[in-house]
Order: sequence, then structure tokens, then C-alpha cells
Amino acid sequence: MNETFELPKIPLGDAVEALVEWIEINFAVILDWISDGLDWIISGIKFLLLLLPPPVFIVLTAVLVWFVTKRDTRLAIGSALGLLLIWDLHLWTLAMETLALVLASTLFALLIGIPTGIFAARSETVHKIVKPCLDFMQTMPAFVYLIPAVVFFGLGNVPGMIATVVFAMPPVVRLTALGIQQVPRELTELADAFGTTERQKLVKVQLPVALPTIMAGINQCIMMALSMVVIAAMIGAQGLGYKVLEGIQRLDIGLGFEGGLAIVIIAIILDRVTQSLAPGPIEQ
Repeated sequence: MNETFELPKIPLGDAVEALVEWIEINFAVILDWISDGLDWIISGIKFLLLLLPPPVFIVLTAVLVWFVTKRDTRLAIGSALGLLLIWDLHLWTLAMETLALVLASTLFALLIGIPTGIFAARSETVHKIVKPCLDFMQTMPAFVYLIPAVVFFGLGNVPGMIATVVFAMPPVVRLTALGIQQVPRELTELADAFGTTERQKLVKVQLPVALPTIMAGINQCIMMALSMVVIAAMIGAQGLGYKVLEGIQRLDIGLGFEGGLAIVIIAIILDRVTQSLAPGPIEQ
């Protein structure tokens, strides 16, 4: 008689669940403060975006795109037509909700990611600690982030924003660290020879040279944040992602396509603008 031998299971899942429950119980007040603050920020950005009538917003966006992209008339007209289509499909308010969520998530991802990338580039110890954390954040399925986010912050835009920040932050950290590490040694040695402090060397030498790579990380952060809007809608985040989710639930191809097309239009505009803001590589 053959008997199969099974190793005793390590209660890893139970330990994680216990940790989440402990945080929820002992830090409930702080989590409520964080939730209220983040909700206020998202609502504030949404209010500002909806403050202008759609026609005025479309014209100003087209002018901004034309100016930022160095007079790319075709892209400016295309951006205006894309936003006009969103307005015509009666998705304007949802689009502004999505844009507010993406902008807020990107802002916090940059506030955390860029300093972390700088520390990782300047300290081997920090780099060794941060690298496996980034690997974990990028390879863990995005749906897993939703569980603790809902437990800590309930349903709505806030947990969607938290999950989006976790998902979108790794490219910023990696490319910021990579950009600083790739600064030619001759430039840093020259800065040292002139007696610059570490702060002066970072601000006046390393960051300017690494800026194209950092901007690429910012661009990827925005694109990954936009890719999370449908997933975040599963936990109550409002916007175009909810419209796409509604189309999936109803098997309504038209409804899902309209919401998805609006997301694509916003993504293309943000992508082209951030690419245009990135300076070219500095010639050595």
C-alpha cells in the first residue's frame, strides 16, 4: 500500500491575515485619517477638473498639448477631437473622475518613488532592501492588493488609489535609481574636485543628467496607473473603469468599448505630453 507523505503546511496565510487584522484594530484611527485625507485630495482634484465647462477644458488642453509638444498641431487637434468624443459619449464626468484618481495616485507614487530611487542609487544597503520589495510589488497579481486595501479603507476611491500606487510605483523607483547610477563617473569626480557637497552634487549634477531616465519612469507610472482603473473599479473606485466593469457584468460590448476607448484617449494624451516633457540625453 502506497502512502503519500505531505509536508506540514506553514501557516503563512493565517499569519498574514492575523497581521492585517492587528493593523486594522490597533491603527483604526490613523487609517481613518489617511482615508479622509486621500478622499479629500481626490475630490479636490476632481472638483478642479470639473470646474471648467467641457468646451473650455478641451480648448485649454489642446493649447497645452500644442505648446508642450513643441507645436505639434496634429497631436493638439487629435487631443481635442478625442476629448470632444468623450464629451459626446456622455462620459465627461466619469473621465474626470478617472483622471483625478490617476493624477492623485501618480502624485503619491512619485513622492514616494523618486526619493526611494535616489536612496537606492546612493546606498548599496538600501538597494539590496528595495530590490526584492520592487520584485514582489511587480510580480504579485494586482488583485491581491485589493484585499488589504478594502480591509483597511473600505470600498471607494481611496482603496483603489492605494492599490494603484503600489502597482504603479516600482518603475519610478527602478528608473530613478538606474538614471543616477548611469551618471558618468567623470562628472561626479569633477563635482567632487570643485568641492561640492553631496546635496549640491545630487541636485546640480546627478538629477539633471538622470532626468530623461526619470521622466521615462514617470511616464510608465502614469500608464500603469491608468491600467489599474478597471481593476480598482471592482472595489468601488468610480470613473471609466466602473463603466467598463459594468459592460463586462452585463456582457454589453458597446458599453465596455465606449469606456475603454475613453481610457485609451486619456492614456495617449498623457503619454505624449510626458514624453514631450522629457529632455533629450545629455551629450558627453
